[in-house]
Amino acid sequence: MGWYGLFIERQMEGATKSDFLTGAFNCSLHTATYTPNNDTDDFWNDATNEVTGTNYTTKGVVLGSKTSVYDTATDEWRFDAADAVWTTATIANIRYAVVFEDTAGASSTDPLVSFYDLGAQSVTAANFTVQWDATGIAKIDVT
Repeated sequence: MGWYGLFIERQMEGATKSDFLTGAFNCSLHTATYTPNNDTDDFWNDATNEVTGTNYTTKGVVLGSKTSVYDTATDEWRFDAADAVWTTATIANIRYAVVFEDTAGASSTDPLVSFYDLGAQSVTAANFTVQWDATGIAKIDVT
């Protein structure tokens, strides 16, 4: 998992901040020809080479059951949601899962949040699931 650095900067210094509970967050899938750059990629239009396939739509799936919590035992803030699932999908050349906020505007205004290297994967007429870590999609250790 990697954070997009400009997303974190926007949360700390920007005038427009994301609301993790009420905002619309998506997970999209990308091929190995997209190389995430956590220093320069800032909006969804930078996440190139999105996959195509049966039962896959542009911008992926909407993440449901979102939570934002601070865990005092581990000193971590965590963002989580239900796993991203594509049902009865046929998709080749999957490499990266990209989480972003869908602002319902242009792709050049949808902030990238984080990315995950899934390794080389494909699916044929089956469910494809991006299962988040038990501690959440993304976390910040405040110690």
